[in-house]
Amino acid sequence: MRTQVGIVGAGPAGLFLAHLLARRGIEAVVLEARSRAHVEARVRAGVLEAGTVDTLANLGLDGRMRREGMVDNGLDMRFRGRTIHLDLPALTGRSVMIYGQLEVVKDLIAARLEAGAPLVFEAEVTRLEGLDGARPRIHYRQGGIDRVLECDLVAGCDGFHGVSRAAVPEGVIETYSRAYDFSWLGVLAHAAPITDMTYSNHDRGFALCSRRSMTISRLYLQVPASDEPANWSDARFWDELHTRMFDADRSEIQEGEIFQRDVARLRAYIAQPMQYGSLFLAGDAVHIVPPAGAKGLNMAVADVRVLARAMGDFFSTGSRKGLERYTADCIDRVWKTIRFSISLTDLLHVFDHHTPFQRGLQMAELEHVASSVTAQKMIAEQYVGLSSVSD
Repeated sequence: MRTQVGIVGAGPAGLFLAHLLARRGIEAVVLEARSRAHVEARVRAGVLEAGTVDTLANLGLDGRMRREGMVDNGLDMRFRGRTIHLDLPALTGRSVMIYGQLEVVKDLIAARLEAGAPLVFEAEVTRLEGLDGARPRIHYRQGGIDRVLECDLVAGCDGFHGVSRAAVPEGVIETYSRAYDFSWLGVLAHAAPITDMTYSNHDRGFALCSRRSMTISRLYLQVPASDEPANWSDARFWDELHTRMFDADRSEIQEGEIFQRDVARLRAYIAQPMQYGSLFLAGDAVHIVPPAGAKGLNMAVADVRVLARAMGDFFSTGSRKGLERYTADCIDRVWKTIRFSISLTDLLHVFDHHTPFQRGLQMAELEHVASSVTAQKMIAEQYVGLSSVSD
């Protein structure tokens, strides 16, 4: 096969990029190693910044989100039995949208297939070739047959463990990382959620109450890195959540059937530059963010908006200036976004290595946020979105 842009990975980065390129009349083939059913079942965060919402709207793909998503105007942080309420519109003039990432992915897949655009599932990319030349090739295997996709540019949107970043010669990319010694146990439950997205810093650990709809709650507990979902019965989970959310009389948090459990290790990761030759990396392939700030999907969308614009200039005028500036146009935003997510993680979690002095400083910081509108505005501005990228 031959195309203009070969996209490796049908996650949010790859799918958004394919649609943004199609709007510019640029041909692309998306190759995804997993099945459509697997891709559409991956549970991830569901907080969409205004820039992501605008991108869906500009693509004409925001219909179901507008019907089923929920505008979220508040963010709460609890500690010592108190609640800091951040009124997002009052502090920033903006809100966020609650709409699950898997729902976004479903919408993007359905629209691309309906348009008859190439989206190939169960196509495992085995290697990338000729990235330093004008005709890179993507080798992949589908249905037991080895195939080759020749293209002008390659977009590596295949996540942290994908082949794209690994195809860059050693020594070209520098990596920076931070690993945490705890995880998030997440559940989905058939239970009406509480009013606002609510974080809690309790002596027993972090907790988070969020929502996927008016009848489904997405709930998290900080647990040891070695913990497993099977260790948590429904009763144990609900008891611990009530405790950490300071819901002593169990009147605020509604319990319901837990129908999905998972554990996510927390880490931060940045790789730069985000490009090599004809290869351009986006989303989780080049950065991983701790989930406290709900930034992963939004970072991926901001990446590919920059990339689509640069690719559009290349195919319309032949200019490589935008492509050459891709990393420079993204990297400050990436660092700022990960800095925010790390600062929120450090503020709200309990660390085994903390001394009583460090724990006291953490509480003092929360007390400062509770009493300072300026501090609240700084958090709110970063939560609703750091990106000002245009399509």
